[in-house]
Amino acid sequence: MLSYAIRRLVYAALVLLGVNLFTFFLFFTVNTPDDMARLNIGGKYITQDVIDHWKIERGYDKPLYWNDAKPGTERATQTIFWERSASLFTLKFGRSDGESAGDIGLEVRRRMWVSLQMAAPLFILQVIVSVAFALLLVMFRRTRLDLAGVVLCVVMLSISSLFYVIVGQLMFSRVLKLVPISGYMPGLDAVKFLVLPVLLSLVARLGGEARLYRVMFLEEMGKDYVRTARAKGLSEPVVLFRHVLRNALIPIITSAGAYLPYVFMGSLVFESFFGLPGLGAYVIEAITKQDFAVVRTMVFLGSLLYVATYVLIDLAYTWADPRVRLG
Repeated sequence: MLSYAIRRLVYAALVLLGVNLFTFFLFFTVNTPDDMARLNIGGKYITQDVIDHWKIERGYDKPLYWNDAKPGTERATQTIFWERSASLFTLKFGRSDGESAGDIGLEVRRRMWVSLQMAAPLFILQVIVSVAFALLLVMFRRTRLDLAGVVLCVVMLSISSLFYVIVGQLMFSRVLKLVPISGYMPGLDAVKFLVLPVLLSLVARLGGEARLYRVMFLEEMGKDYVRTARAKGLSEPVVLFRHVLRNALIPIITSAGAYLPYVFMGSLVFESFFGLPGLGAYVIEAITKQDFAVVRTMVFLGSLLYVATYVLIDLAYTWADPRVRLG
């Protein structure tokens, strides 16, 4: 297990390095610092002096990869690549390209807790509700309840997340006035601002997840070990929960694990429409303001979360199924 984990971590580091290099190439080779300055400042008639001043203020006046004007190791460290790309591996994100030039690391640490407050309950509820709903449909398979459940899943899967947001805000905020329509407050007051986006996000993904799990459970129901369990006189609920669910844990772990980085990084739609100051809203603001430093940072953090999640998923396979051998 230890040797496998080490190998996976090495592979993960290589993937992150590749993503980082590719991102840097796109941002600084295809799109030069002069181009970023023009986009950030705005306007058609910008003098080179204004561009140079913008670059000096944000550290983009240095060479990209190699600085011949500096001695020793500073030839590599006093470059845009080292300060804006390699430093990400030490979680030093630098300052944003916006007018405020704020500390990106400080902003990420502040916003990540807001996203986590939404992500943690959403992830747990998503797995529990989707699996329970799928098991219910399988228990009553080939009945009207199963047919109605499948139709409901397809309908929920076909509706855009934006529709859930608009209808949810209209019904629960405007009409019933149960929760605020948008905004955020720290502490226990955050619950009333988070409950609606969490529930709506849960409903938006329930159709696809439950339909996927139902297919997996039905596939397991046709296997020999299920017929053997029934021949021993076990009831249908016992067969489903003790045998089918256990043997379907690997695809459930894969599906749920792939969704984990998404919920942690924040839902772009839900955070934006509900005014939550999380990481998803941070990305939208950065794209709107053409803040390339923030966008690069969020791309790196997203890659880091995805790679780390898939390493954990691989390690979780052995817990879910002892027959899995990590090679």
